[in-house]
Amino acid sequence: MVKSSKNSVLNEDMAYIFDKLSNAEKNKFKNSRILITGCGGFLGYYFMHFFNTYCDELGIEEVIALDNFLTGTRDWLDEMTMDNPLIKLHHFDIIKDDPGSIEGIDKVNLIIHGASIASPTFYRIYPLETVDANVTGLRRLMDYYSGKNITGMLFFSSSEIYGDPFPEFIPTNEEYRGNVATMGPRACYDEAKRFGETLCYIFGEKYGFPVSIARPFNNYGPGMNINDKRLPADFAKCVLEGRDLVMFSDGKPTRTFCYISDAITGYLKILLYGKTDVFNIGIDKPEISVMEFAGLFKENAIRLFDYKGRVEFDVPEDSHYMTDNPNRRCPDITKAKSMLGYDPGIYVDEGIGRYLEFLKINKGGLL
Repeated sequence: MVKSSKNSVLNEDMAYIFDKLSNAEKNKFKNSRILITGCGGFLGYYFMHFFNTYCDELGIEEVIALDNFLTGTRDWLDEMTMDNPLIKLHHFDIIKDDPGSIEGIDKVNLIIHGASIASPTFYRIYPLETVDANVTGLRRLMDYYSGKNITGMLFFSSSEIYGDPFPEFIPTNEEYRGNVATMGPRACYDEAKRFGETLCYIFGEKYGFPVSIARPFNNYGPGMNINDKRLPADFAKCVLEGRDLVMFSDGKPTRTFCYISDAITGYLKILLYGKTDVFNIGIDKPEISVMEFAGLFKENAIRLFDYKGRVEFDVPEDSHYMTDNPNRRCPDITKAKSMLGYDPGIYVDEGIGRYLEFLKINKGGLL
């Protein structure tokens, strides 16, 4: 039985993800037990709603969800677990708590390691926790599950491992080795993700551990808390509060923005791939400036909220806000398309509209 949300945008997105998975991929969930770390975060919101919605149809036996809620939220998770006995929620710190203390965790066969801090504002506040989640936490999980019956593990790396690519390497494919600062306000995140990939490679080569790596490119949409401090969340917060859209740059940096349902589809395909490899997950067009992104936000806000605000520039209070910020970010997703059947189809204008409509229905919150 499909468990529907009260939010029509969320329901439509869950169906979109389900339909984008092949029958062979859906069959891999049958009799599965899934572990997800970082369940209270942005990506966790969609993973958890997808598993909650389709657990019966996919034949999922159990979902064990872990988070220390340093930056995530749990009110919506508490409501979900009350309604679905197959989902087991635990307050858990992957850096120091013992995985063996969680009942049933030894029976897991699919793992999503999403415990990390992805917002630049927050990983500068918690730099050591950011490093430890992506290195120590990852290592402890793979040590625990080595030799067990694991069929797939997903590690979230980041497009930030590419740093600020030279122009001839944009769109950027998985072979590009990066132009990354080892010291600076973003290094705790960028270098932790790079070393996390190295750990995945070692465990894959030495133990045949079926860990696959995703490099996300600028995901946004429902589930992104408006207090997240990343650009889409900042703009959404401005809209909901009736304030001007404020940019803390000259508006010239360019990105491709990947809507959350396309992104989650890609991540599930990587999880089910079951081999050590790495894939860019994002959308390859259009590559637009931050100024253009703000303009699309304003247009959708006028349509949905009768928004009266303007687009403005300001100087951030954080003096390191723009330090090592890449000028361009655009993925080459040929590999994911050809090997995984990944085919993103929700372009940025539609995606912004869906995000704002979700927030309008939910009155700005995540429940």
